[in-house]
Order: sequence, then structure tokens, then C-alpha cells
Amino acid sequence: MTGTLAPTQPLTAADRCDRCGAQAYVRVVLNSGGELLFCAHHMRKHDDSIRKIASEIQDETSRLQKEPATSADEER
Repeated sequence: MTGTLAPTQPLTAADRCDRCGAQAYVRVVLNSGGELLFCAHHMRKHDDSIRKIASEIQDETSRLQKEPATSADEER
């Protein structure tokens, strides 16, 4: 086994924020070996503290941005 981290899976709607239960968009792998899941709001709120104890942060908050409409959507 190498010292590299295993690739993480994309977060799904079933992944819930450990703080409030909303859909999680951030996975934090802790230096101690555990992991926490956060919604975008709670990640922003606790960002400085989390970064001090994290070995890896998987941030998928960009998925919250509205995607541009495709030509098929515009025809409807």
C-alpha cells in the first residue's frame, strides 16, 4: 500500500451534512482518519477551522451553480 489517498467517490443526494442534514457538497477527510460531510453553508461557516484538521477536502459546491440551458431546453 502506498501513502497516497484512495480516490473519493462523487457525492450523491444520499450524502447528508453532518451538521444539519442538508445535501452534502463537501467531504472532509480528517488528519485523524475519519471523514465529515458538509453542506455548502456549513463549509463556508467553518472553513478556517476545518482546513486546520483536514488532510483532504473534496469540494463539489460548483454543482450548485445553475447550468446554462441547452438548445433542446430552449425549444420547449
